[in-house]
Amino acid sequence: MSDIRKIATAELGTGGPRVGVQGLGCMGISEFYGETDEAAARDTLEAALEAGVTLFDTADVYGRGANEAFLAPFVGAHRDELTLATKFAIERTDDEHYRGVRNDPAYIRDAVEGSLRRLNTDVIDLYYMHRRDPLVPLAESVGAMAELVRQGKVRQLGLSEVTGDELREAHAVHPIAALQSEWSLFSRDVERSAVPAAVELGVTLVPYSPLGRGFLTGAFADAVKDLAQDDFRKHQPRFTGENAKTNAALLEPVHKIAAAHGATAAQVALAWVQQRAQVHGLTVVPIPGTRKRSRLLENVEATRLTLTQQELELLEPIAGQVAGDRYPDMSNTATARE
Repeated sequence: MSDIRKIATAELGTGGPRVGVQGLGCMGISEFYGETDEAAARDTLEAALEAGVTLFDTADVYGRGANEAFLAPFVGAHRDELTLATKFAIERTDDEHYRGVRNDPAYIRDAVEGSLRRLNTDVIDLYYMHRRDPLVPLAESVGAMAELVRQGKVRQLGLSEVTGDELREAHAVHPIAALQSEWSLFSRDVERSAVPAAVELGVTLVPYSPLGRGFLTGAFADAVKDLAQDDFRKHQPRFTGENAKTNAALLEPVHKIAAAHGATAAQVALAWVQQRAQVHGLTVVPIPGTRKRSRLLENVEATRLTLTQQELELLEPIAGQVAGDRYPDMSNTATARE
């Protein structure tokens, strides 16, 4: 019998299913973070489920559909035990550098069929609009998503990187179960308008990159010097040059607190997200990504770590001192529209 302890659960949206209080972001299995050992990644998926992680997050853009296809056998073997989330909206072409955003109803209808086929499933538990195209009326996009619910192809709807006002507008068309946005010690823009709206509407927040894409763990100090050539973090302003030096220095209290608890920096960062959510009265299910069983087990242990008020106060100023934007181009984020 396994000695892995299951984590607690939380409700996904008002009246939605209960999922583990920490999910798993699967993007890195297929792209963006260097090469993957597929056997190790499959073992990590199994370990996650055994530990009570039941929300598995993917998107059609990850690996141009390869991530969904990779997850399909795992999903099929455990369909009744897990909650499957995927996304549409980021369009890719043969141009490796192109990333378009599509929210029009025809595109949504085509996208869901592609995801269902690659995932080899009849229904997607949580279907997100990955990014918002302000040129398409939100009511049109959410209306098309709602039709997928009525057709039984999707169970719940989610949005990613929207403002509080956009979340309210969408929720008026069809209940939104989850909002996925970046939230971490380094990224707190979401607290301005989206968090209050989520609390008001009973929407669960699903923080992506709660570990600052690995930077908060101390796994690397400078993306250009420390990471593989094809790692997309080399192009993110926070992780290179003088910005990287400035931001690495901000981690001193994180490491100090970790040492006091006999924990890791990653566990402190994840515990902070859970406790910051409690301050707002918000339900959160962070989705740190990993391809390694050891990191997965390390991350889930963070759900049992409680930081003191004094420690939370030490961590409070960090986000306000971070150098550099989250992305080279912030135009498709909620921050740009607030």
